[in-house]
Amino acid sequence: MAEVRPDKTTAHRMQYEANRKIILATQSVCAICGKPVDMSLKYPDPMSPTVDHIIPVSKHGHPSALENLQLAHRACNRAKSDRLPSEAAPPSQPGKIRHTRDWRTS
Repeated sequence: MAEVRPDKTTAHRMQYEANRKIILATQSVCAICGKPVDMSLKYPDPMSPTVDHIIPVSKHGHPSALENLQLAHRACNRAKSDRLPSEAAPPSQPGKIRHTRDWRTS
């Protein structure tokens, strides 16, 4: 059975949600690729906004500290995965990701 991350449960959950709202309200550029994030896009659109852990929780990054959170496109965050910033190569053209369906009409 997979271990549940501390930002998904425990006392960190409330602080993560509060800091997530701050990130979504104050940042507008993907910290991974450097391109603007369209806040009107919703999940499951690959270019929708999400909050990334700079140092992944799996690599002992703090699960809810504001200093460890940044805005990212969902696709960029997925490409970064659980790598440290020094290990992750940003997607070359995140706006040109091949889609199997049009997420904006779903």
